[in-house]
Amino acid sequence: MGGTEKRWVYRVDEPHGSEGWRPYGGHPGRRRGTVTTDDPAHGAKYVAALVVTDLVTEWDVRGIGERHVRVIVWEDEEGVGPEDAVFTVEIQPDIDAG
Repeated sequence: MGGTEKRWVYRVDEPHGSEGWRPYGGHPGRRRGTVTTDDPAHGAKYVAALVVTDLVTEWDVRGIGERHVRVIVWEDEEGVGPEDAVFTVEIQPDIDAG
């Protein structure tokens, strides 16, 4: 084990009206997890990309289309939200206004 190993914790949230955000999928354990990297180039953005790729693949397989979600990534342990995260990305489905 080298000195470059890092543990990243992520959570996927979805909008929930006036209540703000809630964990994606209706139950908290569904889209939380950890990723351990040992390459300095594989940081929080890399972890978020892995999670987004997994989500998009799931949506394609199920034929349900894109969802509005955000992926929040922290180093070592889960924080409160985007305000204490290392990286956050929000994915919004394409909306055809026509």
